[in-house]
Amino acid sequence: MSTLAILETLCTQYADLPREAILKTDLLRLGLAFTPEALARGAAAKPKSYFIFSFDRRKQEELTLAERTQAPEEIALCDGPWGLRRTIVSVRLHPDSPYRVTVVDDRLVLQCDGTALCNVALPAAPPYYGQTLSSGKPITDLAPTLEWGYLIYITAFRLCQYWGTESECQFCDINENYRQQRATGRAYTGVKDPTAVCEALARIDTLDTARETHAYTVTGGSITDRLHDLDEAAFYARYAEAIEAQFPGRWIGKVVTQALPLADVRRLKAAGYQIYHPNYEVWDDRLFNLLCPGKAQYIGRDLWHRRIVDAADVFGPAHVIPNFVAGVELARPHGFATIEEALRSTGEGLQWFMSRGICPRFTVWCVEPNTALYAANPEPPPLEYYVKLLQLYRDTFRQYGLPLPPGYGAPGPGHAVFSVSAFMDVL
Repeated sequence: MSTLAILETLCTQYADLPREAILKTDLLRLGLAFTPEALARGAAAKPKSYFIFSFDRRKQEELTLAERTQAPEEIALCDGPWGLRRTIVSVRLHPDSPYRVTVVDDRLVLQCDGTALCNVALPAAPPYYGQTLSSGKPITDLAPTLEWGYLIYITAFRLCQYWGTESECQFCDINENYRQQRATGRAYTGVKDPTAVCEALARIDTLDTARETHAYTVTGGSITDRLHDLDEAAFYARYAEAIEAQFPGRWIGKVVTQALPLADVRRLKAAGYQIYHPNYEVWDDRLFNLLCPGKAQYIGRDLWHRRIVDAADVFGPAHVIPNFVAGVELARPHGFATIEEALRSTGEGLQWFMSRGICPRFTVWCVEPNTALYAANPEPPPLEYYVKLLQLYRDTFRQYGLPLPPGYGAPGPGHAVFSVSAFMDVL
C-alpha cells in the first residue's frame, strides 16, 4: 500500500483518535521533504537549531545547504482538503520522504504521494533570533525556542559521557550530532556557561513582550564522572540557581538528567526546577540492557525505576515526567517481533508508572543515520504501532484519572504544542 493509503486506512480504523495526531505521527516517523521554493519561504522563519539531536533522517553532509540552513524548526498543519485543526510538528528532514512541503498558488502545502492534504504555516522568527551576545555567540546557540515559542531549550552539555557504541544509547546521536554540526561550521557550544545563558534569557525576557515563552528545559548528556569538577546534579543545578535568582518565577523550570539518588533530586528541586524528567527510554528489561548499555551498567534498570518513584516524593508525582523513545521496542535485531508484543511491554510500563501517579511522556523514535541502530533499521516501525500506542496511552491516562502534565501547554487537537510526539494531541 502507498503511504497515503495506509494513512487513510488507519484514520478510518481509529476514528476515535484525531486524524491530526495520526498524520503528525507519520510525519515524525518518516520525515519531511521541502521543495526549493518552499525552503526559500522558510528563510524568514525560525530555522532548525539542532537543539540536542539531529532529528533528521539524513546526515548533514547528505543535505543541501538550503536544507541545512533554511528548513524551519517546526511547521503548523492547518485547514486544506483535510480541514485540519492547527497541529505543530517538529521538522525531521528526509529528502526522499513521501511527505513534501511545496508551494501551490502562493501557499505552502503539505502533500503525501503528490496529493495535497493541508496548508502549512511556518513559525515566525522572534525578535531575539539573529541577535548575538557579548561573546559574539548567537542567542540560538544558547537558548533556542521550541513548541511554537512555548519552550526555551537549554542544552547545557551537548555531549554525553557514555562514549562509544559499547556505552552510548543505541538510538541516540547526541555525540555524533555535535561532531557533524561543528564540522559544518555551525555555532555549537559544547558546555554552556550559566552567565551566558542568563544573558540570552535576559534578551528573551525583554523582547518577548507577548509572553509567548512559558517554560525552559535544561538538559544535556549524562555525566558519569565529573564535568568542570562537578557531578551531574551539581552541574545541572547551577543553571536553575542562576536563572531563578535573576528571573524568579518567570518560567516553569524543567530539568532532564539521569535517575539520580534522592539527595541529588532534592538539590535539583532546591535549585528551582519544578519538573523532573529522568527518562527511562524503554520499559523492557532485556531491551534496556541492550539499547542503553551505559545506563544499564552505571545505574541499572530496576534502580532507575525506583529512583523515578522516589523522586515523586520530592517533586510530586505529577511533576515527575519520564520520557520513553517510542518505537525502539521494535528495533531490529533485538526488538519485539510483533506490534502486539511491543504494545504489551510498553503498556506494562505505562500501568506501572501511571498507577503511581507518574505520567510518562514519549517521543517518536527518529531513525537517525549516525546511530548504532540505523544499519539494521533504515526504515522506522510501522505507523500502526504508533496509532495503537496513542490509543493505549490515552486510555491508560484516563483509567487513572491523572492531571494534565504541567509545563506542556494546552492539550488536544488545535491546541497542543509539543512537537516531537502526539501524546498531548490525544489528551
